[in-house]
Amino acid sequence: MWLYLLSVVLLLAFGWLIRDRQKIGDVKDKYVLITGCDSGFGSLLAKRLDHQGFCVLASCLTQKGVDSMHRGNSSRLKAVLLDVTDRVSIQKTADWVQAQVGEKGLWGLVNNAGRAVPIGPTEWMKMEDYHAVLGVNLLGLMEVTLTFLPLVKKARGRIVNVASVMARISFAGGGYCLSKCGVESFSDSLRRDMQNFGVQVSIIEPGFFRTAVTNLECIEKDLHRLWDRLSPEVRESYGQKYFEKYVQVQRFSMNVLCDSDLSKVTDCMEHALTARHARTRYAAGWDAKLFWIPLSYMPTILADFLLSALLPKPSQSVR
Repeated sequence: MWLYLLSVVLLLAFGWLIRDRQKIGDVKDKYVLITGCDSGFGSLLAKRLDHQGFCVLASCLTQKGVDSMHRGNSSRLKAVLLDVTDRVSIQKTADWVQAQVGEKGLWGLVNNAGRAVPIGPTEWMKMEDYHAVLGVNLLGLMEVTLTFLPLVKKARGRIVNVASVMARISFAGGGYCLSKCGVESFSDSLRRDMQNFGVQVSIIEPGFFRTAVTNLECIEKDLHRLWDRLSPEVRESYGQKYFEKYVQVQRFSMNVLCDSDLSKVTDCMEHALTARHARTRYAAGWDAKLFWIPLSYMPTILADFLLSALLPKPSQSVR
């Protein structure tokens, strides 16, 4: 009996591996638009897809990013300025992309542009802090997707949205975890709607990686900004030692836990664009696979205990 069950499991696993390794055909006439190509995942993905023969449309927030994309890549790769929080900029880019792809449509849309800060205890936040992050990570992603969706439908292509393991379990306050949770929800509903049109939607869930978005200097600077603007009463309730230890936790997370191998994420993005059967979700990084995702399935009381052990206690804590 057990041998029979084991054989069935092995056959299913072998069948899944064969299916997972099947690739699409010729990519030379396929266009892929990637947001957030100034650095990090977007920049690396654009270069790798260009090397494979895709027609890459790399959008950057800065002119420096555009110039960087044009250096050292083939003539197939074209870069454009795009601010995902600006409706006029999105529409201008959409007109440019339409002229590039013509009747072929857009094979791939990779919503990679993102922002992390402000991050910190929830009580330290103001509504404008949430708007700053949600505007890029969620609302910008949604507007870009809805704008380019007709072109993706025409090509019966792929949409790849970058979420995070922090969408599953919120480790810090601020708009980051909230926005990534929204990306997951938006992507789920979009996937079910688009499967009837031959469009595949995939979600990337990276763990902790060292990128420009997770720059330690930027995070520390923003934490000091949040701390300095707190009222004396709130600062006193946390205490200076809490703030100092909170900064130390961020340093530990960035210097020790963050993976510098960005290809672990771009490999997932590539698979979602080139596999005949793209996966629904991709977990990138060993911390995502072995800690954060398993933790998200644990009882809340256990998850709270483990996460609370990583953070300092306020001076006026009742515990």
